[in-house]
Amino acid sequence: MKIDESNININISTSSSSQDMRKVALASAVGTMIEYYDFTLYTTSTALVFNKIFFPNNDPLIGSLAAFATYFVGYCARPLGGILFGHFGDRLGRKIMLLITLTIMGFGTFLVGIIPPYAQIGNWAPIILVILRVLQGIGIGGEYGGGMTMMVEHAPPHRRGFFSSLVHIGVPAGFLLPIVLIGVLNSVMSQENFLSWGWRIPFLLSVILLALGVFIRFHIEETPAFKRVLQAGETVKIPVFDAVRNHHSNVIYGIGAKIAESGLFNIYAVFAISYCVNVLQLPSQLILNGVLLACLLECFTLPIFGALSDSFGRRKVYIAGMIFQALLAYPFFLMLNSGAVGLIYLAIAAGLALGHGSVYGAQGAFFSELFPANIRYSGLSLVQQIGPILGGGISPLVATALLIQYHNYNMVAVYMIAIALLSASCALALRNEAGE
Repeated sequence: MKIDESNININISTSSSSQDMRKVALASAVGTMIEYYDFTLYTTSTALVFNKIFFPNNDPLIGSLAAFATYFVGYCARPLGGILFGHFGDRLGRKIMLLITLTIMGFGTFLVGIIPPYAQIGNWAPIILVILRVLQGIGIGGEYGGGMTMMVEHAPPHRRGFFSSLVHIGVPAGFLLPIVLIGVLNSVMSQENFLSWGWRIPFLLSVILLALGVFIRFHIEETPAFKRVLQAGETVKIPVFDAVRNHHSNVIYGIGAKIAESGLFNIYAVFAISYCVNVLQLPSQLILNGVLLACLLECFTLPIFGALSDSFGRRKVYIAGMIFQALLAYPFFLMLNSGAVGLIYLAIAAGLALGHGSVYGAQGAFFSELFPANIRYSGLSLVQQIGPILGGGISPLVATALLIQYHNYNMVAVYMIAIALLSASCALALRNEAGE
């Protein structure tokens, strides 16, 4: 089909109205928050609960290792969700796929809340947990690419960094709510009651959030860019093949650039909980409060770094954030090991709000601009869901294994530095191929 390229270039520069932008920003941020509420609820429970009720073992670190292994399984399911929903999102539209992914994630989380413990059904408990974890992974695998594509394609090009960072606010916000709930329950209930049934309450409440998210997403419009793709007849038969064949460099380097962002995030927000509780013997509520405050702070730093990426460039902000995190690795553990509450909070805040915040604030627009609109959902999903397998999916597992092997944090810090420098190098090689 012959396409009038001049007309397309004019249309491509057109963005949604201010009112539409506010609606899309709210829907995307709230949707992401709900997705990460579900996902974070699992991660926090992995460190505090699952190692005791689904993987009982005399050594708490061994129990944590087994629990983090199921955590990794969810990450392995993410690419499946990204490819599946990316395919239909690039062919049928972003909106309907986002409604489906939200529903899968919400019901998967609710069902985790009703699994009987190992003491009642034996090995079936971890088996069912793994199956539901796979469902969660498929849901979030399709969620991110659609939500970010929706936001970027509605935003004006010169403000994509800022608006895409608003979607990412849903991640620390999604961390806040379950940590608050678990923290409150953990503090007002006895340890016996909390491990018996109290931890289930936040999982069951996910049904309410699911209903809210579906309602909000029903009221947003399809993106102007995807409408133009349909009108121009530019949809691709198998978008993921096109992304791999014609944009393979960006797929490979994008995956590499993603590794440290997700990997270091889970060191700060997941592994740190297990480390402080099981190794340093600190109260769980103390470290939960530290993560809580850091996530709250990151809600404010994300749009700042997103706006900076609009002014100074995505790549510069992204690489600077990676270098900062490489330099932070050893001080991070020194501050944790001090046992001083203020230094512990500072360590987690520096990691999440500054280190991760700088990278994540620039990432949405940076990665979205690696692919043209007709394959963006699929291409972005490949990068965003394969990268975390090698990053966030295994970082708590690797860190715990290194801790068991070497009995100190030195090799964990080396691992953090290595992946930060790897991702910085990959980010340097990425090129904007969106053409819009």
